[in-house]
Amino acid sequence: MSSTPPEYPGELIERVRAAAAARTSLHITGGGTKAFHGEAAAGEPLSTTGWSGIVSYEPTELVVTVRAGTPLAELEAVLAERGQCLPFEPPHFAPGGTVGGMVASGLSGPARASVGSVRDYVLGARFINGRAELLTFGGQVMKNVAGYDVSRVMAGSMGTLGVITEVSLKVLPVAPAEATLVFALGQHEALEQLHRWGGQPLPLNASRWVKDDAQDGAPERLFVRLRGAVAAVEAACERMAREAGGTRMDNAVTAPDWAACRDQRLPFFHAPSPEVCLWRLSVPQTAPVLALPGAQLIEWQGAQRWLWAPALAAAEIRAASAAVKGHATLFRAGADGAPGVPRFDRASNAIETITQRLRAEFDPAGIFNPGRT
Repeated sequence: MSSTPPEYPGELIERVRAAAAARTSLHITGGGTKAFHGEAAAGEPLSTTGWSGIVSYEPTELVVTVRAGTPLAELEAVLAERGQCLPFEPPHFAPGGTVGGMVASGLSGPARASVGSVRDYVLGARFINGRAELLTFGGQVMKNVAGYDVSRVMAGSMGTLGVITEVSLKVLPVAPAEATLVFALGQHEALEQLHRWGGQPLPLNASRWVKDDAQDGAPERLFVRLRGAVAAVEAACERMAREAGGTRMDNAVTAPDWAACRDQRLPFFHAPSPEVCLWRLSVPQTAPVLALPGAQLIEWQGAQRWLWAPALAAAEIRAASAAVKGHATLFRAGADGAPGVPRFDRASNAIETITQRLRAEFDPAGIFNPGRT
């Protein structure tokens, strides 16, 4: 825990005030570990890394309040000391990621489909708007909002609404038991089995299907992680292994693998060639197998599908996603940067209208991260 700093992050406020007066764009940065995500932002760098530290932590209340520049790894270490965690498993991608970047990117890890997203755990936030005002929304309990919940809107806003200075987060105890099962199943069979298990009272926490082209025979495997009470996990292991022929794996082996999946360090996430891009498809869990070119890895019980394909396949990929009521994001561009290909699908007219109104209210001069989304 750090010593108590001044009440207001004065330096950040002054930078924003000067930029607003001069109509100068600001590129809000933290650890830079997610700079690849989304369109490139313009403007002078405004770093939040100097505004760090845990403001308060009440383990018995399952609430922590932390400044935006605090390293994510530091927060997770403090929580781990008390047997608690951020259950949505925020990706790190590289050392140095910050809590502010975690919220602004809105990205979650393997357990997202079972436990919720970053947004679901944001209880309150403080941020500097485009008028250089320090605003506070929400609080430190779940039922603390009357009207529009602005604190949760900051999750996934990509720094376009303001400079996050502080967030209050709900945390949870680490599950008392965990197990990972592996099944030899093709993609169609794996999705059907996941849908079947999803309708049963099983402690499903995460899943990952992948075809391993690096091994002889290119085996197709489904990994399923269970978390919960000891009795529930043990019973589920026996039942699922019996139903689908699964094998239980050693947690000492699987824990690093799940972390590698979260941070995209698995062999699948190594680009098969310089020109291909990594696409992220967000679709309903019940979506069928999508006949698309390139290798796929499927998470979130079918709802998140990673695909290696060239930028030229953008129209085909986005059409396939839209056909099942999903959308596609160009998550990591190939070596040429994929010029002319939007990173995100076009939002609906309703969403675009709400987004523009929010930006006009909180950043009327448009100084924060212009072009980021």
